[in-house]
Amino acid sequence: MAVAVDKAKKAMADHDLVIEVLDARCPMASSNPMVETLRRHRQRPCLKVLNKMDLADPTVTQSWLRFFNAQKDVKAIALSCKKPGEAFKVLAAAKKLAPHRNDNFKPLRMMIMGVPNVGKSTLINALLKRRAAKVGDEPAVTKALARYDLSSDMSLTDTPGLMWPRIEHPSDGLMLAASHMIGVKAYHESEVAIFLGEVLLSRYPQALKTRYNLLTESIESNPIDGVSVVEAVATRRGYRLKGAGLDLEKGAITLLTDYRSGALGRVSLETPETFNSVRGQSAGDSETSTLPVEYLGTR
Repeated sequence: MAVAVDKAKKAMADHDLVIEVLDARCPMASSNPMVETLRRHRQRPCLKVLNKMDLADPTVTQSWLRFFNAQKDVKAIALSCKKPGEAFKVLAAAKKLAPHRNDNFKPLRMMIMGVPNVGKSTLINALLKRRAAKVGDEPAVTKALARYDLSSDMSLTDTPGLMWPRIEHPSDGLMLAASHMIGVKAYHESEVAIFLGEVLLSRYPQALKTRYNLLTESIESNPIDGVSVVEAVATRRGYRLKGAGLDLEKGAITLLTDYRSGALGRVSLETPETFNSVRGQSAGDSETSTLPVEYLGTR
């Protein structure tokens, strides 16, 4: 990862702007602080693309767009790059962020960045209208820098998915794992599913009622929590071990799969308010947390 960061740092000097692809369901959790540090060091504007908006709560997504668009040198848009034509919103927004490249003398040079499995390669293929970048259902498919000419006046450089060295807030790691941006060997599915269950109970109880016929009202004698959600999923689906006990592992996997596929409906795991409560920032603060500039050196 240190080598990938060093390559991205050097390449950024030759680019006009950064396109950072985020997961619309958890935009700040999927925002790599290294991207902010690198692009601010080079004073490059940033287009934040909230991908997978079709899976996210639309009201929350609008709140995130207002949050990001209040920041200096930042433009944010939301889309689903798997939908035909949606990807071209990126090009129109990028041109507005770099007006000095609208003179037809030099091409607009864009660098696309983001955490693993956030949809960078899918977006690139949509822009090129062909399968040029490798796409997979596991994190870290892209391994090296790759440059693509979109037209005579626009080029795009793809970078490997960058995960920062240490995730400061545990909830960020749980959101990344729930949204399949961390490899399955790096987390316990049951722990992530319990976290997801808590979020759903708090903010989307109707989704649990609709999908699993789960009564989500807690009563003193039978409190409902994340563990209860996983148990309920296993019970409703008939997942049992040989000893007649519930197969909670299968229940956890089912809950995560239903969230990732959209079977639970449009769900967002974080809002600007929950982000600010964790970081202790005021809403609309234009300075998001970043790594120190010293990290720009080779590790």
